[in-house]
Amino acid sequence: MLKRTFATIILLMLCGLVVHVQSPTAAADRETRTTNLAAYAELLRSDVRAEKVAILTEVMGFTEAEDKAFWPIYREYDAEMSKLGDERVALIADFTGHYDQMTDAAADQIGTKALDLEARRQAVKAKYYDRVKKATSPRTALRYLQVEHQLQQIIDLQISAALPIAK
Repeated sequence: MLKRTFATIILLMLCGLVVHVQSPTAAADRETRTTNLAAYAELLRSDVRAEKVAILTEVMGFTEAEDKAFWPIYREYDAEMSKLGDERVALIADFTGHYDQMTDAAADQIGTKALDLEARRQAVKAKYYDRVKKATSPRTALRYLQVEHQLQQIIDLQISAALPIAK
């Protein structure tokens, strides 16, 4: 039952948030595209965050003690990931702003920032995996890591699908 509910929520989120991006050439169109992609990324983050608590609560099946231990840690995790998400939105805006006239220097800077951001996201996940593991149990921490990873992949896939490939 939990797996079906989780799968249904994920499918609904995927179906409801499809976007098509065209490759306009005018400066005004580029500005619009940048704004739209940044807004889209933020919308994905807010929609998933709104559903995450419900998804985590249902899938995790916490005991009362685990519930008390988990949620304060999760709120700290979510705050750190939210800051990284803000950086990602800014990076997307930077990418789309340079898209039509991408120089090697801009491409290198954006690529380096993207790799650094991904490394920091992984470091935050590892840090909080350890905290959840200590506060609950390794199995609970693994379940948390799996659910979090799946939700993050949904967001990442949708954003990636909306971004054009660099010229």
